[in-house]
Amino acid sequence: MAVMNRITAADYHDIVQVEEPRVAPDGDRVAFVRKVPKDDESYEATIYVVPTGGGEPRRFTIEEGVDSEPRFSPSGDRLAFVSTRGEDDDRPQLWVLPTDGGEARQVTAVAGGVGSIAWRPDGSAIAFVQQASAEDRQEERDLEAPDNWEPDPPDPRVIDRTVYRSMQQYFDGKRSHVYLADLESDEVSRLTDGDRDFAAPEWGDANTLYYTESVGDDPDDSLEYGIIEHDVEKGASATVHTAAGWATHLAATADGRVAYPHTDPDRATLNQSELHVVDTDAERVTTPTADLDRTLGLAAAPQWGPEEEQLYFTTPDEGAVTLWAAGWEDTGPERVLREDGASIDGVDVGADVVALVKSEWDHPGDVFAITLGGAEQHRLTRVNTEYLDERGVSQPEPVRYEGPDGQELEGWLLTPPDFDPSEQYPLIVEVHGGPHAMWTTSGTMFHEFQTLAARGYVVFWSNPRGSAGYGEAFMSAIGRDWGTTTMEDVLAGVDHVTDREYVDGSQVFLTGGSFGGFMTGWMVGNTDRFEAAVAQRGVYDLTGFYGSTDGAYKLVEGDFGTTPNEEPEFLWEQSPVAHADDVETPTLVVHSDDDYRTPASTAELFYRLLRKHGVDTRFVRYPDEGHELSRSGQPAHVVDRIERIVRWFDGYSEYHDVPPALERDDDAELSAGEGADDTGG
Repeated sequence: MAVMNRITAADYHDIVQVEEPRVAPDGDRVAFVRKVPKDDESYEATIYVVPTGGGEPRRFTIEEGVDSEPRFSPSGDRLAFVSTRGEDDDRPQLWVLPTDGGEARQVTAVAGGVGSIAWRPDGSAIAFVQQASAEDRQEERDLEAPDNWEPDPPDPRVIDRTVYRSMQQYFDGKRSHVYLADLESDEVSRLTDGDRDFAAPEWGDANTLYYTESVGDDPDDSLEYGIIEHDVEKGASATVHTAAGWATHLAATADGRVAYPHTDPDRATLNQSELHVVDTDAERVTTPTADLDRTLGLAAAPQWGPEEEQLYFTTPDEGAVTLWAAGWEDTGPERVLREDGASIDGVDVGADVVALVKSEWDHPGDVFAITLGGAEQHRLTRVNTEYLDERGVSQPEPVRYEGPDGQELEGWLLTPPDFDPSEQYPLIVEVHGGPHAMWTTSGTMFHEFQTLAARGYVVFWSNPRGSAGYGEAFMSAIGRDWGTTTMEDVLAGVDHVTDREYVDGSQVFLTGGSFGGFMTGWMVGNTDRFEAAVAQRGVYDLTGFYGSTDGAYKLVEGDFGTTPNEEPEFLWEQSPVAHADDVETPTLVVHSDDDYRTPASTAELFYRLLRKHGVDTRFVRYPDEGHELSRSGQPAHVVDRIERIVRWFDGYSEYHDVPPALERDDDAELSAGEGADDTGG
């Protein structure tokens, strides 16, 4: 029987996301952020609270602006959060709300906005991070901005840094600094200053605040950071340790132990991140993950348990995201929670319970509570039940297959919701980004994969060599060879699944984003296996990427062990553009104008070379979007992107009686088509 309601791209407007769970001090409730598209351009993000003992979630903040970072006070009598509500709808400010009822009070009105908030253990103040320029600090706008003040856009933009923009915005002379908001006087004081970045404030005891400082002759070109111990009463600070890594998350105890992620800076992109703990009194460092061949997950920062003897953290782990616990002096972490295919995207450790956001194959994410050891688990929310009850959701099938070097590889196959094994279906192959990322059966791709399956495609995705979650040797196997090694593993998976009678091996399509975009460009230039392809937010010229990206240029130095000056011809041959003259596959190129992680310049080159070569192609560019378009872009653009992928494939599929997209009106069958700048027809 056919499914009455299939999942569509436009359903994105109806899907609720949950983020940032936080356990109240008494453990009786969990605060979280409920996010849903508000209109075509924006989201509504509101804080909700749900009892851990069972009961319906209730809205805790008003539906105005975008709320984030809910944090209970140490006594639980107040909830601090960050919000864009009020007249200033661009710069998030700090607000505090009584938990027993009453109105929220705005604490800050600072020029650079507020983030990374942390309660002082006595509840008297909140530390936070702000992006502030030297002029902001000189004029003290970082302490309190004048009413109705708006920054003047730079004209011209003068740049004196190695890394001067990231993801979707320019820094424009701003540095991140640490501040303290006194809750009795509502006065803000600046704790750091200078031409360095400070981040990750975390309290030890009520007088000791830890945070990080970027270090090195050129901090932009260094992975090293100092861990600073700051006595807020004396106003004195000192560096207690120096570490290295991509993420600066700290977790501190009252007696001077600080946990942090560490990555060996020598070709760091090929190395796993370890959990380290520095005992500042004894001046020694332990590595609880020394015997764990997994890299730390960045979505959930390490946290101390209630007795401050165990640390909780997540890792990618063979197609799932696992929650671990480890003694700070031990080297044998134990799995607290791992479920096949499930993704844990946020964690908070309370006195008796751990709250987490978990997504699974049958839902895009909800709040769960587990006991500290993981023996008991309770689902606290079902935010998309009404939506999911009316849709056909297909269950992915795990598949294991042998790669060309004999390595066992893991992937998944998703069939249409009214699947009939006696019929045949076209296949869409998805390649993940990173390159050192890992896919599960859930997470941010839930909606896209289900939409493609509902359109009548079988969808295949996998974790080829280079992926995280399978050990350091597996992750580093693509050193100096992104293209060929990954392609061999992906094609081995395609061969494996097309052996099934219901998969039409002559109708195979390809797409991927970021590194997946690189691989799409690489594969269409090195094989004619695919009927059509969609290359998204990709890297197509490694030299152009090295010069235009943000700090991700370290991927070239680390993964390839070189720079454009040292081996220009090698990097050219390792780039998809070098093989563009061999492309025959109809290829749609999708990019965002404000993507500073994989800037559009290399996509422009790839697209032009395809045009010059006579390939069926089109270049779709999204204004006001960055690298995160597929996950958190404007809702209309998120929908439009998926619909354009489907339309491109349908036009070259024998299973869909429609002409190619190039022969149709620009916005035919696109519910949000007017939102895109369709360059090329």
